[in-house]
Amino acid sequence: MTPVQLQHFRDKLNAERVALLAELAAMPAREQVETGPQGDQTDQSSAETDRDLIALNRARAQKMLGDADRALARIENGTFGICEETGRPIGLKRLEAQPTATLSIEAQEARERVR
Repeated sequence: MTPVQLQHFRDKLNAERVALLAELAAMPAREQVETGPQGDQTDQSSAETDRDLIALNRARAQKMLGDADRALARIENGTFGICEETGRPIGLKRLEAQPTATLSIEAQEARERVR
């Protein structure tokens, strides 16, 4: 991969990190969502669903942040864009769509067929 391509993906991943950090900062912690009595059972159930959704969204954003950090580390150590299973390059189209990818399309498909 050329230095220009690597810089493109570094910029893209850093922008994703900034967006995820902003999303996490704007998201209330599960404990901050009102937990007191909130009316009838329907209201209480709705509030619990909201708390669960916040927790799921927080976990998703944290996972994606970790994925972006690991991809940036791969750029720095020279392994970005190399399939972890085959050792062959991951296609640029795949990396453009998912810059955190660690497997080529073929390796990902083979892994999914096994499941």
